[in-house]
Amino acid sequence: MSPTGPTPQFSTAEYASAAETCKSCKQAISGNYYRINGMLACQRCAEQVRQQSPRDSHAAYVRAITMGIGAAILGFILFAGFVIITGISLGYISLAVGYLIGKAMKMGSGGIGGRRYQIIAAALTYVAVSTTAIPIGIYYFNKGKTEHAPTAQSGSAGAKTQQHPPDDEQGGIVDNPPLEQQNFPQTKPKINYVALIGTLAWVGLASPFLELQQSPLNGLLGLVILLVGIRIAWQLTAGPKLEILGPFQDKPGSALPSAAT
Repeated sequence: MSPTGPTPQFSTAEYASAAETCKSCKQAISGNYYRINGMLACQRCAEQVRQQSPRDSHAAYVRAITMGIGAAILGFILFAGFVIITGISLGYISLAVGYLIGKAMKMGSGGIGGRRYQIIAAALTYVAVSTTAIPIGIYYFNKGKTEHAPTAQSGSAGAKTQQHPPDDEQGGIVDNPPLEQQNFPQTKPKINYVALIGTLAWVGLASPFLELQQSPLNGLLGLVILLVGIRIAWQLTAGPKLEILGPFQDKPGSALPSAAT
């Protein structure tokens, strides 16, 4: 690879033979030399790799988190929508969610990764997958209420008919029913939305373990798949492996090279 081209790639350790040459520019090494991921490199190529390597920054971290949150929302919608539309609970979608979040964060950071990126990616994957239990549960709850609605309405209509008999034949009005049979306007209880949201969030985050208690086999399988999805996001946001050692003064073929001071 030409020293004026893209960043040299050093992935596999190779040791030079009689003619000690740089792995990148293929030029003979004279004077100080370096080892990049175990491979020989001249001073100019080592400096080029060091300068062109992406550097972590607060802006890159914020961009990675922003794109990771967007990918988590997208994965949440896709997961919940698939289950609601098809009625099939497919836990393997967790793998796709982890992949989306990991790739989005790596794209947002410009290829930078590291432990703090991995922690955010793992957390976003867990939250995106586990909280899908909230819209899915609400959907099936409302669906169950709709199916029982006709029976409840017919029963209430019959009650109203019994509570309000027709007038007598002479045009008089019958006596009012007892107080306990009269219909008074009922005051709806006030809903504490903060507590409701908190309860839903807790149930969603705990859903993988709640399912494990209700159905041990399915719960265990779903939890394992979720962990695999988290691992995918963790690996995708790992930092690039780049180890630059040197400069060394001894010949590359020597057993114990000494670093220049």
